[in-house]
Amino acid sequence: MYIIAGLGNPGKKYEHTRHNVGFDVMDVLAEKYNIRMDEKKYKAICGKGMIGSEKVVLVKPQTFMNLSGESIAEAVNFYKVDPASELLVIFDDISLAPGRIRIRKKGSAGGHNGIKNIIAQVGTEQFARIKVGVGEKPQGWDLADHVLGHMDKADRKLAEEAFLDAVSAVELIVDGKIEQAMNDYN
Repeated sequence: MYIIAGLGNPGKKYEHTRHNVGFDVMDVLAEKYNIRMDEKKYKAICGKGMIGSEKVVLVKPQTFMNLSGESIAEAVNFYKVDPASELLVIFDDISLAPGRIRIRKKGSAGGHNGIKNIIAQVGTEQFARIKVGVGEKPQGWDLADHVLGHMDKADRKLAEEAFLDAVSAVELIVDGKIEQAMNDYN
């Protein structure tokens, strides 16, 4: 079983912002695999289904970004999954241009407060992640204003292409082919 968590902030005002690209990828994944995201558990909106031959639980934490770990830790503990081999987190990265993704098997938070909280709550840095590029903040801008803002049309189009790449990477990762995913998309 795999827990796949896309990070974001709940509520209409945050829909399709840079910080919510994890939610956007979850929506594409759920649609492709006909997974209904209608369960409210683990402080999240969830859906269960199959990707290939692997059972998956898709999770969109509703705790706001900086407390994402509370939700993910609840799901990890409930299903008794090993984060190193059965948890995948998808989130925004300002150091990547829109349209780019980067896959890692593990790592530090890299300044991302949602990941920082997941590491603290789950108790390990050992979990796979897909970072989706949202572009650097313009000089003089507040970081929160940048990540909570919307992309222009050109960047959003690139981001939507990256969502499809992220879904393809998810398929490889749950099939045990993270190295191939990293080679194909990094």
